[in-house]
Amino acid sequence: MFDRTKNLRLSVIKQMEIMATQFPDTISLAQGVPGFDTPECIKRRVEKALQEKVVAKYSLSPGIPELRELIEIKLARDNMFYDWEKEIIVTAGSIEGITATILTITNPGDEIIVPDPTYTSYREVILLSGCQPVFVSLNEQKGWAFELKKFEEAITSRTKAIFYCNPNNPTGTTYSREQLLSLAELARKHNLFLLSDEVYKDFISPPRSERIFSLAEIPELRKRVIRFFSFSKSYAMTGWRVGYLHSDESVIREIIKVHDSLVTCAPVISQYAAMGALEMAQKEVINFNKEYAEKRDFVYQKFDEMKNFFSYIKPQSAYYIFPKIIKKEISMGFPEEKSFSWRFSKWILEETHVAVVPGIAFGENGEDHIRINFGRNQKGLEEALKRIKKFLQKQKLV
Repeated sequence: MFDRTKNLRLSVIKQMEIMATQFPDTISLAQGVPGFDTPECIKRRVEKALQEKVVAKYSLSPGIPELRELIEIKLARDNMFYDWEKEIIVTAGSIEGITATILTITNPGDEIIVPDPTYTSYREVILLSGCQPVFVSLNEQKGWAFELKKFEEAITSRTKAIFYCNPNNPTGTTYSREQLLSLAELARKHNLFLLSDEVYKDFISPPRSERIFSLAEIPELRKRVIRFFSFSKSYAMTGWRVGYLHSDESVIREIIKVHDSLVTCAPVISQYAAMGALEMAQKEVINFNKEYAEKRDFVYQKFDEMKNFFSYIKPQSAYYIFPKIIKKEISMGFPEEKSFSWRFSKWILEETHVAVVPGIAFGENGEDHIRINFGRNQKGLEEALKRIKKFLQKQKLV
C-alpha cells in the first residue's frame, strides 16, 4: 500500500511553515511568498469577469484564447515566438505544468538530471512520475555555476531530460547565454529534453541590467525546450495558482492530454486575473523590482554585520539569499539524526520565532546553508533579522 508515495516527502519548506504555527509571533522568511498584495488592476479585471458572469464554467483545456494570445504577445517581446493556438498551455501554477510535462516525456525508470541545490519540489515530482532524479552539484566557489563536464558524466542510457531553474532557487544564480548554449549542445548530442523553469525571470539584481536569456529563444531548439512560467512571483499571485508552459506543437499536443486529465483546465477566475496581469500590471512588476532591490541591500548590510558566522554570495535574481553557516561547532540540543542545516533552522525557529528554510531542503549541496526570503514586508524583515542577530550574539557566535 502507498508504494507510489512512500519515498516522497512533504516539502521541507511546508514542514517549516507548519512548525512555525506553534508560535503566534512567528515571522516567516521561509516560503517564497511575495510581501505585496495582488495589484489592484488585476483585481479589477477579475471583478469585471465576475460581473460578466464568465467564470463559472470550464475554459478550453489549453486555456482562455484571449489569455493565450496575450501570452504569445508577451513571449514575442522576449524574442520567443510561439503560436497561441497550438503551442501554449495555461496551467494551474507552474508545478502542475511541470508535473504534466514529466509524466508526458518519460517512462518509469527514466532519469532526469537536476542541478544541486535547486527547488525542493522537483525531486518529488520526478519520483512521483516513476523516474529517478540525478543531482549534479553546482560550484559554489564560482558563484553557484554549473560545470558542463559534471552534467555530461551524469548522462546514462536512461537519461531523458535536464531540468533546471533559471534564475535558480535558492541561490539566485542566473546562467549565461554561453552556459545555456553549451547545455543545449549537450542535450542535442544525447537527444535530451531541456526543461526550463523561469518563474523568477522578471527579477534582475544590480549590477546586472540585461534581461535573462532563455533557450526558448532559439528556433532550432523549440522541439527540445519546454519552458515554464508562473504569475505567482512576478505579479504577487501565489494564491491564484496560474501559469503557463510552451514548446513546439509536436510536444504540446502530447502534454495537453495529461494536463486535461490532471486538472481539466486552470481555474478560470485565475485565468482572468492573469489577463489583468498581462494587460495592465507591468508597471507593478517594475515597482516590485525596485523595492526588492532596497530590501536586498538591507539584507546584505545585516548579514555583513554577522560575517564571522555567515558568508554569502550575492544573488543575481529572485528574492532569496542563501547564506552559508561558517561556524558549526554549536550545541543546539537536538539529536543529530537530522542534518545540521535542519537542526540549525529548527533551533532558530524555537529560540527566535523566525522561520527560515534549511539548505538541505534543496539538495545535499545546499547543506550548511539556510534560505531566507527577503521579499516579505520590510517591517517583518527588519524584526526577523534583528531577532536572529540578537540571539546569535547571546550565544557568543557573532
